[in-house]
Amino acid sequence: MNTALLGMFIPTFFFVSITPGMCMTLALTLGMSVGYKRTLWMMAGELVGVGLVAVAAVLGIAAVMLNYPWLFVALKLIGGGYLFYLGVQMWRSRGKLAINMDDSPSAPQSDWDLVVQGFVTAIANPKGWAFMISLLPPFIDQNVDLAPQLVVLVAIILCFEFICMTLYATGGKGLKRVLGHSQNVRLMNRIAGTLMMAVGVWLLLS
Repeated sequence: MNTALLGMFIPTFFFVSITPGMCMTLALTLGMSVGYKRTLWMMAGELVGVGLVAVAAVLGIAAVMLNYPWLFVALKLIGGGYLFYLGVQMWRSRGKLAINMDDSPSAPQSDWDLVVQGFVTAIANPKGWAFMISLLPPFIDQNVDLAPQLVVLVAIILCFEFICMTLYATGGKGLKRVLGHSQNVRLMNRIAGTLMMAVGVWLLLS
């Protein structure tokens, strides 16, 4: 792969990844509510979604999505509405993501639900598509085989996404430790719930 292009690609996409967005806010919120280890399931779904968007942007599948905008609308309505509902439940200290008020065990949200949350947020994010469509193709060297270049670029993107989501999720976990005393549990739920609702609205309005 062209080393000059790679040298420009690395800082460009690290900046894109570290910038606060839907997925990073979701990682922060889940880090607060379910902890880093369980947030890894959401991160796995998000990484799959980001990988698919990156490949689609290079291969031109994005053109198909642009010709059928109702697919985006459907994904945004379903994903945004679901995240907003979860946020409302957390704000009211209810639901499977809410921090328990009395430290008694509660039924956790399934790992699969967390995976789906991450995947839907990634593929239904128009800004994610816009970044990939506008930024990724210019880093492809037309004089070199596409497949190995795509593997390297997508691997770098996923690595950056994982590192940045880890930073956000561990930051949320740290915030929980600071505020996670019994008298602050309701506040924690409202902070996490508000962030979750914000992600839902962001997805619906973007």
